Amino acid sequence: MNLKENFKGHLNTINSHKKEVMRLCFKVGLYKQGLLHDLSKYSPKEFLSGVVYYCGDKSPNTAERLLTGKSEAWLHHKGRNKHHFEYWIDYGLTPGGKMEGVEMPVRYVVEMFCDRVAACKVYYKEKYSEKTPLEYFRKNKNHYMMHPDTMRLLEKMLVMLRKYGEEDTLIYIKKRILK
Repeated sequence: MNLKENFKGHLNTINSHKKEVMRLCFKVGLYKQGLLHDLSKYSPKEFLSGVVYYCGDKSPNTAERLLTGKSEAWLHHKGRNKHHFEYWIDYGLTPGGKMEGVEMPVRYVVEMFCDRVAACKVYYKEKYSEKTPLEYFRKNKNHYMMHPDTMRLLEKMLVMLRKYGEEDTLIYIKKRILK
């Protein structure tokens, strides 16, 4: 692909993702988070990298990481977006200050759920099903530095999605989890 095609493809991907996260966030009552979700992806640091490393079927951050050993765009992104568990990693209180996941506020865990569902829809396209986000989570969760309570809540919502479907899960999240 050339840069013009990459530009269009990347812009379409982030717009589609943002629109889907916004739709999901609105359904659970997180209007401000839905509107503000991932705005840093439009910043030069993240957007230009996304154009250069765009591939269409996975995050350009993954492609950048594979080619350069790190993703400058991801480092920028995770430090500005509270719906990523990596934002919530800090030194622990135990002697030696080992890095560990800090418990995330519930509204950001819910936004993370919406983000993961939307990302799976955008990247898996017609292969997406309501079990896809849970499968992806379980495939990768052993290396996540995520607070155990945050991990339990996220997994609970993903299991509900697989078992009860999107609409019932979003109603439960709005009425019970976010109350």
